Amino acid sequence: MNDPHWIIHLPTTLTRVDEAAALAMALRRSLGHVLAVDFGETTLSEEDRQFVRTRVWCDAPLAGTDRCGLPDAHDGPCTPLGR
Repeated sequence: MNDPHWIIHLPTTLTRVDEAAALAMALRRSLGHVLAVDFGETTLSEEDRQFVRTRVWCDAPLAGTDRCGLPDAHDGPCTPLGR
């Protein structure tokens, strides 16, 4: 049996989804080198509707261990994030 992975819920004072997505992107730029954080799985939710999640990134699997680092529902082909 595998050990469970843990999710960090990080509440903000932001009131718009685009501002929350911009913060998530800034955190990825700042902390992308921390391998323990899986930014590809980042989702956003309203405080009182946490069961309704909005994906930030596409995160589709690519060749090897790469995953798409473009915003969710992007136009065109997937592109690896590249650390």
